[in-house]
Amino acid sequence: MNYKMLFRLSGRVLLLEAAFMLLPLIMSVIYHEPHSAVAFAQSILITLAVGFLFSSLLSKGAKPGFYAREGLVVTGICWIVMSAFGAIPFVLNGDIPSYIDAYFEMSSGFTTTGASIIPNVETMTHGTLFWRSFSNWIGGMGVLVFLLAITKGAGKENGFTLHILRAESPGPSVGKIVPKMKQTATILYLMYIVITVLNIFFLFIGGMPLFDSVCHAFSTAGTGGFGVKADSFASYSPYIQVVTTIFMLLFGVNFSIYYIIILKKIKDVFHDEEIRLYFFVVLASGLLIGYNIRPMFSTVSETLRASFFQVASMITTTGFATADYDAWPVFSKTLILLLMMIGACAGSTGGGMKCARVLILVKSLVINIRKNLHPRTVQVLKINDRVVSDDVITNTHAYFAAYVIIVAALTLLLSLDGFSIETNLSSALCTFNNIGPGLGSVGPTCNFAEYSDLSKILLSFAMITGRLEIFPILSLLSRRTWKKT
Repeated sequence: MNYKMLFRLSGRVLLLEAAFMLLPLIMSVIYHEPHSAVAFAQSILITLAVGFLFSSLLSKGAKPGFYAREGLVVTGICWIVMSAFGAIPFVLNGDIPSYIDAYFEMSSGFTTTGASIIPNVETMTHGTLFWRSFSNWIGGMGVLVFLLAITKGAGKENGFTLHILRAESPGPSVGKIVPKMKQTATILYLMYIVITVLNIFFLFIGGMPLFDSVCHAFSTAGTGGFGVKADSFASYSPYIQVVTTIFMLLFGVNFSIYYIIILKKIKDVFHDEEIRLYFFVVLASGLLIGYNIRPMFSTVSETLRASFFQVASMITTTGFATADYDAWPVFSKTLILLLMMIGACAGSTGGGMKCARVLILVKSLVINIRKNLHPRTVQVLKINDRVVSDDVITNTHAYFAAYVIIVAALTLLLSLDGFSIETNLSSALCTFNNIGPGLGSVGPTCNFAEYSDLSKILLSFAMITGRLEIFPILSLLSRRTWKKT
């Protein structure tokens, strides 16, 4: 294990996080919140000091060798440490006095989960509100991907960029858009920024205040779901709700698709099986839920707007709401739980299992049934007319097994707090899938404040594990990871 390189990269991430904290500091100054400004300034100094210690003093003489094991480990460590230091301003400015609560909130922010322990966000300072939403944006594409995009020497350290990108990016496999990984990371972030700016523009011209527009665009881009109002999007106009529905779905698309569109290869987009599955599930779920909840709304347009907004919010794992879907019929709530599990496309900012994995699992099942019926036939799993490698199939099966085990174990441990099965299961699913609000006592009108400190720590662990797609965190817990090879 290359410990000095781990310190170096962890330190760089902390230095980058300190730079990010300048924005909420500026917001606190603009909105005349001196106590909040001082809290962010102190947090910046603390983060800078530790970042400098890690990146310089503790990493002197670091060898450049950096491989898959280090990539997994540094990704897991960086996200844990990043949440730990990002929580400091909340405690110092008094918005969230408990550090465990603050860590939960920050883990939820960086992992783009949107689960909260704050009963009324409208009482928070502007600096806190901005930092929560900005953390969604940072975590959406990945802070390490951002670091690769801006670091000059990113490609010179024995190819560590690919190992980090694979560990941090969502999906069953990660490839290059262009031959160089640094260029790939840069292209991804440029597209991410452009779509975010477009989102801010369309929200602002629709009458949403600029501060609200920026915060909500950040949360939508990262599919995080942190907002600035207690009722999420319920009090905003139909136009703003429709715009947000569209952009949630756009950020749930694999970003390589946008690069393909830029190259004017439109036919390739329509032939992409994952995109077809993604929009089919959205359309079918929206119509089914709309039909199921029709008696609860006065007009068809209002019904469909509420239905498709919630479907987009759940499948992209954003977590916004325009209505209390916990009060909807059981059929609709069941569909919502299934959408939580499916998630968005691989290579998007969304969480969940991902449509690509669902395709692989379903096709694997079909192939196995055919093999049982006709043992001598050769069956090959293909997606988009390309053969899926055995490694990707094996990793997908391993991911699904780990997914089921972790959700089951987490639900069991949460039951110690005495909440209903519906609450505990949805808490496990919505944190592990990085969604935010669930059902029951953690529904869209409630929060996670009533859980014990132990449960909040477990749920924070679940959010980070889910965002990093299990294996980086499991690697941290494995003794083999730390043995010399």
